[in-house]
Amino acid sequence: MGEIPAIRLEQVGKRFGSFQALSDVSLSVARGERIVVCGPSGSGKSTMIRCVNRLERHDSGRIEIEGRALTGGKSDQLILRGAVGMVFQQFNLFPHLTVLQNLMLAPRLVQKQDKAAARAKALALLERVRIPEQAGKYPAQLSGGQQQRVAIARALCVEPRIMLFDEPTSALDPEMIKEVLDVMVELAREGMTMICVTHEMGFARQVADRVVFMDHGRIVEEAPPAEFFADPRHERTRLFLSQILQH
Repeated sequence: MGEIPAIRLEQVGKRFGSFQALSDVSLSVARGERIVVCGPSGSGKSTMIRCVNRLERHDSGRIEIEGRALTGGKSDQLILRGAVGMVFQQFNLFPHLTVLQNLMLAPRLVQKQDKAAARAKALALLERVRIPEQAGKYPAQLSGGQQQRVAIARALCVEPRIMLFDEPTSALDPEMIKEVLDVMVELAREGMTMICVTHEMGFARQVADRVVFMDHGRIVEEAPPAEFFADPRHERTRLFLSQILQH
C-alpha cells in the first residue's frame, strides 16, 4: 500500500439545478504536493475546492481527506477541522475586530486555546506573512494585499495540513498581487499541501508540482508545469493558454 493521499476525489459530480458544475472529476493529491487549478470562468474550479472543504456538498462520487470520506454527516467537520484551511477571493475578515482579534478567534473558539497562547501564535503568523505592525488595526485600515495576507494568517491559525486557495489574488490591484503570492510561495516551499485556483501562471510555473486545467466541469488535462506550458496535449488547453499568456 502506498501513502494515503492528502486529498482524493473519485468521479465527483455536482449540480446546481439543471447546471452540471462538476462531471466525473477524479484527482489525487499527495501530502506536500502543490496543485494549481486553472481554466475559464464557470469551468468548475471553485466548485471543486468548495466541495473539498464542504462549503458545497457533492452529489455523486467520493471525496476523501487523508483517507477519511466526506459523507455529509457531522463527522465531516471533525475530518476537516485542523486538516484543511481555506483562503477566498474576498477576504471575509470580521470588520469590527482588529487583525489580532480576527486571528485569535478560531484558536480560542474551536481549539479552546488560552488567550496568551492564541495571541502568541497570531503574532508569530503576522510575522510570517510580513505584517506584524498591523496587529492592532482594523481590516478597513489595510490595503487589499494586507487584508489577504491576514486572511492567509487566519487560515494558518488552526495549523492545517492542507491549504485551499480560491483565486486569492483576483480581487487585488496588480501591485498588491506579488506580496500575496510571495507568502504563498513561502508556504509551498515549507511543504504545505496546496490546491490553488488561480490565473497567475508565473506562480504555477514557480511552485506547482502539477497544473490541472478544467473546462465545463471536467479535468481536461493535468501535467507538470514545464510540460503543461511547453506542450499541452489538448486543443482546449492550448487555446486557454494562448489567451491567458497574452495578458
